[in-house]
Amino acid sequence: MNDATALLIVDVQYGFMPGGGLPVAGGDAVVPVINRIAPRFANVVLTQDWHPRDHVSFAARHPARQPFETIALPYGEQVLWPTHCVQGTRDAALHDGLQVDHAQLIIRKGFRRDIDSYSAFVEADRRTTTGLAAWLHARGITRLWLCGLATDFCVAWSALDARAAGFEVTVIEDACRAIDRDGSLARAWADMAAAGVRRVFSERVFEQNRP
Repeated sequence: MNDATALLIVDVQYGFMPGGGLPVAGGDAVVPVINRIAPRFANVVLTQDWHPRDHVSFAARHPARQPFETIALPYGEQVLWPTHCVQGTRDAALHDGLQVDHAQLIIRKGFRRDIDSYSAFVEADRRTTTGLAAWLHARGITRLWLCGLATDFCVAWSALDARAAGFEVTVIEDACRAIDRDGSLARAWADMAAAGVRRVFSERVFEQNRP
């Protein structure tokens, strides 16, 4: 891939692996796929969910509420999650098996106690930015390939916000896994398609010199 292209690896952390705080079915299967494709990219960025223990999105913070219920917060509807990816815990650590030592940047998100953050670009209040778009633009990067966890939440939100920021975006389907509750995966793919996000399998990375 040329210098105008970057791989964005989303939340490949123990909290989203089988046995983690918010396990994604088959989450660990993305690791070897990512390791196979990552060397093709000179530019690699990772994201890391990084919550305080009393984060507003945790069901445990809301008496009488259960995980996966929704509540209204000042910035809109919020899914309540099991406690996961708490700062400094093993649950929040990036997977040890990731072989991406050449990654240039780690974006931590969800560290503000009262705002959730799915996207690598803009937090759930839709106003607070992570600074990632500015960093990528400053580097002259115009094309992003996304992978990681989970397809229907943090990957999809990141892809949509990347398109809104003017990037060409491709999601590598077999390098992602989904939570898929109540049709969330189908909705996410439909939203991404409508926004002009491309959907490919990892073999596509090796079939071209540029996206």
